[in-house]
Amino acid sequence: MSTQVWSIVLGSFFIIVSVGFYFWGRKESRAYEESLINRYDLREFIEHTPERPEPGALKIGGVIGAVLGIGLVFAGIFLR
Repeated sequence: MSTQVWSIVLGSFFIIVSVGFYFWGRKESRAYEESLINRYDLREFIEHTPERPEPGALKIGGVIGAVLGIGLVFAGIFLR
């Protein structure tokens, strides 16, 4: 397989995985916020304590992965 094909395959893989991570992060943040809304003590919801960086990290990782994947696909298409 040529470098062009490998670049397109790897870029497509990054795009697929990053979209999954992004939506997983959205689901985690929604589930966390909904669990806090159902509690009687809303101080944790209002002040966001303790901090949970996991959902945000998943979404940011998804965006970064998508950008890398798109770059690899374009490199595979335009570089010969």
